[in-house]
Amino acid sequence: MASFNKVILAGNLTRDPELRYTPKGTAVAKIGLAVNRTWTGEDGQKKEEVNFIDVEAWGRQGEVIAQYMKKGRPLLIEGRLKLDSWEDKNTKQKVSKLKVVLESFSFIDSNRGDSGGEGGAPAPARPRPTPPAASGVNLSKVTARPRATTSRFNFPHFALLYHDL
Repeated sequence: MASFNKVILAGNLTRDPELRYTPKGTAVAKIGLAVNRTWTGEDGQKKEEVNFIDVEAWGRQGEVIAQYMKKGRPLLIEGRLKLDSWEDKNTKQKVSKLKVVLESFSFIDSNRGDSGGEGGAPAPARPRPTPPAASGVNLSKVTARPRATTSRFNFPHFALLYHDL
């Protein structure tokens, strides 16, 4: 049986990223992400629910998120679900928690003039891609393809997701 474990979320950080290092020196940033959902109920009233999701970002990606993101700033992430289980020291009961392990991310509000959330630093400038003609690509074989975007949120293109550094 085939399996698939992929999560794409866009939301706001609930707290400043917490950056730590493993004993071997690998960076890991823990962040909280609030994802809102708004809909109209059967009674015609607008309703809203908020989900709070814990996210882990490993390596250089964790360091970059910790450097540039602050509480309240929006972030688009792609990752996978992971279930952590442990035994509670006090009650000796088994406890589990579902979280997202980040695989790639994108700064959503990097084009805004202000700094975003509380004390947020401006997002770093993205490097511009090399034009096809300058990179030696034969332009006669290049075809235009529509970009993958979402119509509701107008996020950056998924091709600009921040993959392994």
